[in-house]
Amino acid sequence: MASLSLKHIYKKYPGGVTAVSDFNLEVKDKEFLVLVGPSGCGKSTTLRMIAGLEEITEGELRIGDRLVNDVAPKDRKIAMVFQNYALYPHMSVFENMAFGLKLSKVPKDIIKKKVEEAARILDITHLLDRKPKALSGGQKQRVALGRAIVRDPQVFLLDEPLSNLDAKLRATMRTELTKLHNRVGTTFIYVTHDQVEAMTMATRIVVMKDGLIQQVDSPQKLYDEPVNLFVAGFIGTPQMNFMDGKLEKKDGGLYFIYEGNQIKLPESKANAPELQEYIGKEVVVGLRPEGIFDDPDTIAKYPDSTLTADVEVTELMGAEIYLYLTVGEEGKLTARVSSRSTTRAGNSIQIAFDPTRMHIFDKDTERCIIH
Repeated sequence: MASLSLKHIYKKYPGGVTAVSDFNLEVKDKEFLVLVGPSGCGKSTTLRMIAGLEEITEGELRIGDRLVNDVAPKDRKIAMVFQNYALYPHMSVFENMAFGLKLSKVPKDIIKKKVEEAARILDITHLLDRKPKALSGGQKQRVALGRAIVRDPQVFLLDEPLSNLDAKLRATMRTELTKLHNRVGTTFIYVTHDQVEAMTMATRIVVMKDGLIQQVDSPQKLYDEPVNLFVAGFIGTPQMNFMDGKLEKKDGGLYFIYEGNQIKLPESKANAPELQEYIGKEVVVGLRPEGIFDDPDTIAKYPDSTLTADVEVTELMGAEIYLYLTVGEEGKLTARVSSRSTTRAGNSIQIAFDPTRMHIFDKDTERCIIH
């Protein structure tokens, strides 16, 4: 059993600095949970409190049924993998992986069996006699993971373990980590500032900002139903477009007025009770880049939400093109369109919004009013 319970956890440093505030979370057994957020948001501090490397100022931390606030790191049945791998340079890969077991006085034959099994899982059997200096970044990463696996921990804690790798290797290791999680069947808690890592690996994501949890949800739910502007802007590449404008009722419909353009809201949104108090007021509308179209056939489907845009830059990404657009005086938008698009920088084009995909946010509180 490797569930975790964090109740009203705070981390306060001398001088009045609060790194983590009122952190409440139930982590399920065998879950792959990812803490994500910008640098300094408190995600690594939270992980280190779980590990026992940072003292908890207030609150309760339980692993399974056991309260572990005052339990030493070595007795928490957890294993941590760091960003810098922390391998001993004078030891072979085998010795590095066996070191923790040796300290715990595990018999030699069991150590050998555990290390060889972990090496087989991670495909590093052929490296067991090498020293760390003879390894690539990806190989060092696997050794660090192997050292954690041999301890049979209840919980794996991983602190930005892929940040030192190049982009191609990072993508490979993401897949490897997901496969490893499925194979060892243990709870993983993973910290990253890279939302692509979070989206591709997590069963649930915790989005943090300024020491506070913003939202905890599945990757798809975070993408489709962000609770506020911060989550909406942090999750997704390219970032969600944000448009400042006003809601106005006219001709029996509800319109979003943006840079002199009128975009009609679908009835499902227009009649939503939670939107009625915002009629005549300024709001922020969010729309993901794939909700903006430049092809005539699709534009024809959305006659009530077409507008003119100037194309500043186009980026061919292989399977798709990113268009960086200007609307009116100050409107900046990004569209993700088909690679067959003939739109080029310098063009003035017609675009259409899919109004069913528009998220509407309160301008003052930044909370999402309606998806």
